[in-house]
Amino acid sequence: MSTTTVRLREKWLRPFWLLLGAVHIRVKILGIVLGLVLLLGLTVIIQVPQLVTQNMYSQLEEQAVSITRDLAARSTDSILINDLYTLQQLLRDTRANHPDVRYAFIISPKGEVLAHTFDNGFPTGLSEANSVSQTAYQHTQILLTDQGKIWDVAVPIFEGRAGIARIGLSDVQVQQTISTLTGQLVLTTVIVSLIGIVAAALLTWLLTRPLLSLVQATKAVERGDFSQRVPVWAADETGELTSAFNAMTAALAKSEVERAERDQLRVQYVSGVITAQEDERKRIARELHDSTSQSLTSLLIGLKNLDDATDLCGIRNGVGELRVIAANTLDDVHALALQLRPSMLDDLGLPEALKRYVLDYQKRYPIHIDLAITGLETQRLPAEIETALYRIAQEALTNIVRHAGAENASVFIERRAERVLAVIEDDGIGFDPSAIDKQTGHLGLYGIRERAELLSGQLVIESESGQGTSLYIEIPLPGGGRERKRDRESKRGGLLL
Repeated sequence: MSTTTVRLREKWLRPFWLLLGAVHIRVKILGIVLGLVLLLGLTVIIQVPQLVTQNMYSQLEEQAVSITRDLAARSTDSILINDLYTLQQLLRDTRANHPDVRYAFIISPKGEVLAHTFDNGFPTGLSEANSVSQTAYQHTQILLTDQGKIWDVAVPIFEGRAGIARIGLSDVQVQQTISTLTGQLVLTTVIVSLIGIVAAALLTWLLTRPLLSLVQATKAVERGDFSQRVPVWAADETGELTSAFNAMTAALAKSEVERAERDQLRVQYVSGVITAQEDERKRIARELHDSTSQSLTSLLIGLKNLDDATDLCGIRNGVGELRVIAANTLDDVHALALQLRPSMLDDLGLPEALKRYVLDYQKRYPIHIDLAITGLETQRLPAEIETALYRIAQEALTNIVRHAGAENASVFIERRAERVLAVIEDDGIGFDPSAIDKQTGHLGLYGIRERAELLSGQLVIESESGQGTSLYIEIPLPGGGRERKRDRESKRGGLLL
């Protein structure tokens, strides 16, 4: 496409489309319908009278020839016996029987007018206006007069030896018929145009009413009102659009409710996290005060006693006691550090960290826990996924001890090609999974879901009352499952505790 063509399109077509696009759809439909009706009407008004006129003039000429031939045949005997009275009566009867005949006359072979139907005398020059040879069948000449067009037909009588018969046939009847037909066509076009306008108006009303309703509902949705529903007027494309809009608003309303619930749960979860952090800080402070602080105080007192002691045996006993106090203090600090962030998770990875956590957990609570981890023997998961799975296992086991009343639990983690799957089950009392987003007593599960979704994963909960609970956590691995490799050796197979 040349540059000139592009410029012409930009100059003419673009403004045209902009102007056309600014017109309301009602005006467009009315314009299309009215334009088609008017175009059809004008075509009929122009073409039909022309075709009818041609046909009627052809019939008029045939009628004039037929009348003239009949007159010539009937006037032969009167001309041969020179009966002018009968000839004159024959001309008058011919005109009386045919209202369109304006005149009729007979010309002798010498060119004399033998009889005619003119009341005021024979017009000058009319006899020379049309002529026919003896060998011709007939001859028609159109004459322009003050009364309109006259079809003048000349037919030889007895092969021209008895003269020529001529009549003049007017086209007044044809003109009146054409005028009447044209008027009826115009009236029909006007009536059809009015019907078309009414039909187009009804059609535009039927088409634009649901569209206008959709526009109003869309504006309401834009303001945040998702309760809008538009009535479905028909089962056509507009009805499908309306149904799709209603489905969209219903989905938006459901999403808005879910978003509000999630926001509320998020607030509760954040509040719970903050409360848990404060409780943890209080516990750590209490541990430091009750254990570490007392141990350090005992160390200070012991050092003061050593400073005052003079007996060597007493000094040795005091040093031994101080060693025990220092070792206990170190164990307490180490235990606090492990509770805050297990160093084994960073140094040895998720399997060893969970193994150590499960062992410690079973010492503190009367529950049996099976742990199985596969697929992590030669490759470690990304750090954020290891941390998330460790915290998910912590939260899940805490929920089991607090709420499930279970005697047995299992933790299964498997690394697959492009994702990692964690399954945590118990034989506890179970619950209704559909209620976890509507109750405030399942913030632990909400926290597990949040951790999984932060890594583009998902949580599926299966539980029934009295049938225990199963948590399925699936997290996709970055890079299609190609994690960073760690050069460490481990026995083949899973780690089972």
